Amino acid sequence: MAVSERLAVARQALSRLHEEVGRETPTIKDRDAAILRFIFSFETVWKSARAAMIEFHGPERLQSASPKAIIRESRIAGWLSAEETETALGMADDRNAAVHAYNEAIALDLYPRLAGYADLMDRWLAAIETDANTRP
Repeated sequence: MAVSERLAVARQALSRLHEEVGRETPTIKDRDAAILRFIFSFETVWKSARAAMIEFHGPERLQSASPKAIIRESRIAGWLSAEETETALGMADDRNAAVHAYNEAIALDLYPRLAGYADLMDRWLAAIETDANTRP
């Protein structure tokens, strides 16, 4: 899949996440839906970053293709600030916790951070899109 297609899929996933986050008193169903949308939004965004990194800088730049490695490389590429990188690394940890050990405590802890994570993923994608638009 081309980078532009991956970015479009990621934008669509993020749009769906934004529909679910930021509710003051979400139902359990709303909260769980938001967490699932966060998980697939995170997946589409970091994989878009990986595809862009490979296309723009070559596969040899990547020592590892893990989400955290891509986040760190995104900092080097200028797609994330230092502060955003730290937040994104925490976001990766939260994604792992939600996927591998779902429980009520994790859900209650995670939900309030989802709106900020969605905004961060928007900025990350915008930086990649800006970079893509400056290339011949």
